[in-house]
Amino acid sequence: MKTSRALPLLALPAAAVLVLSGCASGDGSGATGSSSDDGGAIAVVASTNVYGDIAKTVGGDAVDVTSVISDPSQDPHSFEADARTQLAVSRADVVIQNGGGYDEFMHTLLDASGSEAAVVDAVEVSGLDDGHGADDHGSDDHGDEAHADETGEAAGASGGDDAHEHDHGEFNEHVFYSLPSMAALATAIADELGAVDAAQADTFTANAQAFGEQIADLEAQAADIEAAHGGESVAYTEPVPGYLFDSMGLVNVTPADFSEAIEQGDDVSPAALNETLKLFSDGSVDLLAYNEQTSSPETEQVEQAATDAGVAIVPVTELLPEGDDYVSWQQSNIDSITAALEK
Repeated sequence: MKTSRALPLLALPAAAVLVLSGCASGDGSGATGSSSDDGGAIAVVASTNVYGDIAKTVGGDAVDVTSVISDPSQDPHSFEADARTQLAVSRADVVIQNGGGYDEFMHTLLDASGSEAAVVDAVEVSGLDDGHGADDHGSDDHGDEAHADETGEAAGASGGDDAHEHDHGEFNEHVFYSLPSMAALATAIADELGAVDAAQADTFTANAQAFGEQIADLEAQAADIEAAHGGESVAYTEPVPGYLFDSMGLVNVTPADFSEAIEQGDDVSPAALNETLKLFSDGSVDLLAYNEQTSSPETEQVEQAATDAGVAIVPVTELLPEGDDYVSWQQSNIDSITAALEK
């Protein structure tokens, strides 16, 4: 199945790959990789700052985290890595990727660097993909098949109604908006960090549990929204917040042809665009979620239609905004959705 709007594969010049073994960095950014063999911090590389933040929350001062994509103003789908990033991957003890076709560039980085890092795949951990989005560099490639099965099963069990395919049968790879999946991911990260540094394993586990308690509070708020607004119709320019909407019992009515074309970067047919615009002119939806990190003439028309109709617009992002951690980011999203629904 074609996965929507996957991040592009990395194409590094051959010369850049050849010089990696001679590169080093001493600026403390995390690009120098691991010193774990001589008692230093555990080197962690995450595909985005969402996963980098969760890794830092779990690992604390014991980890040195490099987030490959961290600029909140950057469109993740146009990302291009460099030799410095590949060096960080080559020296990592633990790599965290989204999987499900979202950050395919991580495959290239792992292959080209010859990394032997443990790989934590968020989609696999979530159990939400039902086998549709498995990546070649999932945990089982690094000897962790049993662990991946265990965490995936646990996440699927805790996901409740979240454990669905999304709109019109297409898998939604944006699992970082699935709250129970991120709690399960924190546990999986704690396990891998503990395997690297057994002396601090209990601390990592405790940190993951504390993070899980914060996630549980967010889930409770989502349940309150479902009690008050379950069944209400919403639209989005892309299915980024789909799992969060599901947990609130909100019903996405965006025409599939529109959202799929936007995700793929394809042209939107006039019929699909008109059908989407009509959602606002006839009062069919209560809010529009607008992906701030990507835009097109079609999404701008949709945004304008919502504005003209007085429909609340909730901005969403795929990366952590500056100054936020994962919990504060999702709290802000929940607060914005609540305000929009009560408008």
